[in-house]
Amino acid sequence: MSKIKSMAETPKHAPMNQFEVADNCLRIGGQPLVDLARQVGNTPFYAYDRTVMRSQVEQLRAALPAEIHLHYAMKANPMPEVVRYLAGITEGLDVASAGELKVALEAGAKPANISFAGPGKSDADLQAAVDSGVIINMESNAEMLRIAALVEGQPIRPRVAIRINPDFELKSAGMKMGSGPKPFGVDAECVPAMLETLGTLPLEFMGFHIFSGSQNLREQAIIEAQTKTFELAFRLAQFAPSPVRWLNIGGGLGVPYFPGEQRLDLASIGANLSSLIETAQEKLPGAEIVMELGRYLAAEAGIYVCEVVDRKVSRGQTFLITNGGLHHHLAASGNFGQIIRKNYPLCLGNRISADELEVVNVVGPLCTPLDVLGNKVILPRAGPGDLIVVFQSGAYGFSASPKDFLSHPHPTEILL
Repeated sequence: MSKIKSMAETPKHAPMNQFEVADNCLRIGGQPLVDLARQVGNTPFYAYDRTVMRSQVEQLRAALPAEIHLHYAMKANPMPEVVRYLAGITEGLDVASAGELKVALEAGAKPANISFAGPGKSDADLQAAVDSGVIINMESNAEMLRIAALVEGQPIRPRVAIRINPDFELKSAGMKMGSGPKPFGVDAECVPAMLETLGTLPLEFMGFHIFSGSQNLREQAIIEAQTKTFELAFRLAQFAPSPVRWLNIGGGLGVPYFPGEQRLDLASIGANLSSLIETAQEKLPGAEIVMELGRYLAAEAGIYVCEVVDRKVSRGQTFLITNGGLHHHLAASGNFGQIIRKNYPLCLGNRISADELEVVNVVGPLCTPLDVLGNKVILPRAGPGDLIVVFQSGAYGFSASPKDFLSHPHPTEILL
């Protein structure tokens, strides 16, 4: 068993200072974690702090031009209470299925402020979008014709935008959504012909959705991509059958997870957007400019909490075996997009610091070696009953995980 005497000897993780610590216990939503665990009544659970979400929105408002409308991409966290809260402090929502659309409408979002994206919309998806009156981000020429067929002979004109696969990428993006061959959107060079056809159909053209990538922590890369996004929109607007009234520039803003990563400095991004907005007011007069964010609004507000059920030493390494794991939090296990597995930031929530630290492996209860939450992480000495906390868990956690794998109980979710 490896022991470490000082936190100064530990590797530096991304700064996790969005939650308070009092009496050596993590607090979320103003409550000590141990009290919250008693209130929930069982582990594992996800807890989301609305004050952190609000802080993210307020920081964006302070840094970005007022003309930018913030939309929440609810695929990041579709918990109805989270959607309802974020719908109330942003200008709109983005959905990716009829199921998400139902949640969005029940959360009180107005159809005029909802957009529907996704490369494989079913007829039921499209019909739900048409019936509700939301903006449909069309992903192909064929999808456009399917929408038109749904309303043939009816006095209705669905509101549509074209999702564009741009001819550039968001450099250093954690997930590239544009440039090169992609299932998302219409290749930029094919959009003029599609716009010509659109002008002959019973559809109400709104504008464009241009999304080149996500999870980026390089301000200069984001600035470059946003500049190219506006330039592409200006260029394609010349072929539109009517003026562009809506431009969704995507998101791409990342949050820190791993050692060496830092939170974005929004000031330079905001300054560049202010300049772009000025040009847009001349070239796309009256157009609503939307920035669509999911992870950036929700990730840092959430924690995943599981409980140590056993402690064992195997050939010199200590294992903390918990009642949570990849079936609840696939991303933290490294099996959701990571090429080389890295640890999400962890802590011992009921005992943040101690004089004696140790190197441990934090694993789950599943019969697979993939069920790892922390590989050789440094924590205070822990045992059964202690609470492991995984930070940055507000996005792509609960809903992105195979909760029925091996039929363990599902985790609880709570918004504070």
